Amino acid sequence: MVRRTIPLVLALFLTQNMAAQLKQFTLEDLNFGGNNYHNMRPKNMYLRWWGDKLMYQDAEEWGTVDMKTGSKTAVATLDKVDAAMGNGKVASAMNVTFPYPDSPLALLKNSKERVLYDWKAGKVVWRQPCEGEQYSDWTAETRAVAFVRDNQLCVTDAEGATRTLTTDGSRDIVYGQAVHRNEFGIMKGTFWSPDGKRLAFYRMDQSMVTDYPQVNTFTRIATEEPDKYPMAGMTSHKVTVGVYDLSTGKTVYLDAGDPTDRYFTNIAWSPDSKTVYMIELNRDQTDMALRSYDAASGKRKTTLYTEHDDKYVQPMTPIAFLPWDDTKFLLQSQRDGYNHLYLFDTEGRELRQVTSGKWVVIDLVGFNKAKKSAIILSNEASPIQNNLYAVDLKSGRRTLLDNGRGMHAAYFGRGDKGGMLSASGKWLFDHYTEPDVPRDICVTNTATAASNRILSAPDPWAGYAVPEYSCGTIKAADDSTDLYFRMVKPIGFDPAKKYPTVVYVYGGPNVRNVEAGWHYASRSWETYMAQKGYLLFILDNRGSSDRGRDFEQATFRHLGQEEMKDQMRGVAYLKSLAYVDTTRMGVHGWSYGGFMTTSLMTTYPDVFKVGVAGGPVIDWKWYEVMYGERYMDTPEANPEGYAQTSLLAKAKNLKGKLQIIIGMNDPTVVPQHALQFLNACEEAGTQPDFFVYPGEGHNMRGHKSVHLHERITQYFEDYLK
Repeated sequence: MVRRTIPLVLALFLTQNMAAQLKQFTLEDLNFGGNNYHNMRPKNMYLRWWGDKLMYQDAEEWGTVDMKTGSKTAVATLDKVDAAMGNGKVASAMNVTFPYPDSPLALLKNSKERVLYDWKAGKVVWRQPCEGEQYSDWTAETRAVAFVRDNQLCVTDAEGATRTLTTDGSRDIVYGQAVHRNEFGIMKGTFWSPDGKRLAFYRMDQSMVTDYPQVNTFTRIATEEPDKYPMAGMTSHKVTVGVYDLSTGKTVYLDAGDPTDRYFTNIAWSPDSKTVYMIELNRDQTDMALRSYDAASGKRKTTLYTEHDDKYVQPMTPIAFLPWDDTKFLLQSQRDGYNHLYLFDTEGRELRQVTSGKWVVIDLVGFNKAKKSAIILSNEASPIQNNLYAVDLKSGRRTLLDNGRGMHAAYFGRGDKGGMLSASGKWLFDHYTEPDVPRDICVTNTATAASNRILSAPDPWAGYAVPEYSCGTIKAADDSTDLYFRMVKPIGFDPAKKYPTVVYVYGGPNVRNVEAGWHYASRSWETYMAQKGYLLFILDNRGSSDRGRDFEQATFRHLGQEEMKDQMRGVAYLKSLAYVDTTRMGVHGWSYGGFMTTSLMTTYPDVFKVGVAGGPVIDWKWYEVMYGERYMDTPEANPEGYAQTSLLAKAKNLKGKLQIIIGMNDPTVVPQHALQFLNACEEAGTQPDFFVYPGEGHNMRGHKSVHLHERITQYFEDYLK
């Protein structure tokens, strides 16, 4: 027996010795603001399509990519472009685009001009001034660009002539920018017609919206730099939509009626550039209507579709016309409980539901024109996966276009996946990742599903001490719904030991933390904490995204309550594990997660010993109109809900160590939240800690993010370990 145990002891010693010899991470390695962060990311290729030809772009050059092997051939360098321009230098080729499938023309710009560079001829073939542009939006069809300068909306045509379309632009009257505080998928404020001859644009009158008094403390005497911030239940801005005709120089506004307490979203053009489509919502966000407008006169044509939900509707995407049939389009809706595709014609007749099932269409990527199929991204395979499918629009039959695992289309953000598809839709490039795959890139034929891997990134963390990442499910507080969690175990994990445990939480709408990507989408700070001997636990509670309407709406009118119940189910699971030290449990989150952190610390004060709440919502009556009223209604309509979810009355319950951290100039969760909670604690005699980043907004920028995570870590080191 003794002789048999010697190898085991020796093996344990050797394993521990090898772990000790592995490199240790720093926040300079792991945090996006860190000096070594770029070296710790998986290898990548930055790709674009030139028609159906795959192109790469690097800082100093661009070129073609062999779609079978991934081999690259440079076709142009910035040195040659700069020499041809003779008017300043282009900072990087990373933003180069190839707008004409049949011509070797690259669109680039520097601070003075925008050019089309013919890389085969080695010369600039077209120039356009661009100095002083903001929010620029260029169209390949007419080579015109819309932009904002000195608060006015302007258009410069292909010949370089600039016309200022507005005269009353100001801080109060905003043109050509995203409106409704970027809700409803609104990310921009100008929309060119397919022929490039007309421009739809937003005009936002926010003169009636209350100023929130932000202060710039970097001036000799602090100066006021207020934000327009419409709080829940208060007066909101008014939005109208104009249409400028490039050929006539005239502007008309859509005759959509009184814009008071209405939202105009998801603007789309008809393929013939004659009709503007828009989804309109009431302020209560219970009713939406898809309407069409004549682009020449602005007159309303018809209402094609309406939808009602007693809680809320949340349209996030414009309609998408079929490239082979100008009379038909796809609409996305979760009216059957899950976001799916519906086929309509331009008379407003619903032809069929194209996709269905207890899963979510994450995105409509585009179309394969020859096969008459739609390319979608969905979580049909698993609630924590994203997979690509081709959908036959007649039969609804779906063909898997990837390996059926992991997170696909991972290169693009939500709602920005059209760039994956080639011009014809026959090809797509797919950045994907799995729990043990840092990044792979494949080129796939969307007609046959045949695929070639053109890059397989090596593990950039090889040689470092890396924790164990795992994923599992527990039941929600409703005793029926599966919730997914991620666990990150301490490096050198020993199940015989007990470890301090930190619950990282977000918990709010439109976010999914646990995904089947690299390390189950673990945040790199979790790795840093695991290196310091902590166990990390992350649970996606009811109310989070991509699980269907009822899952998301479970929190309606009482934010934080069902979420906390689910998070406490996670705590119960942790308490069942022998290696979790239940006397040393912490919680951390940012934004909605800061709200959840503070809620958990004050609702379950005997459970959590330490918490760090970043940018926390404290009382929803101080949050903005669009988001706040969608999930909580107004304070006047839902006084019980606002009282129940406010953390001011719970300040007296605080027992553990709680640090609140904010950006002093946060325009999203304004400082009033944190300051009023501090006041409530002072009146109650409880003792939170507070740290502020002057000049910073809702998230810390650059290297200050490293400082932030050092501070978060140190707080747990001081009080939990």
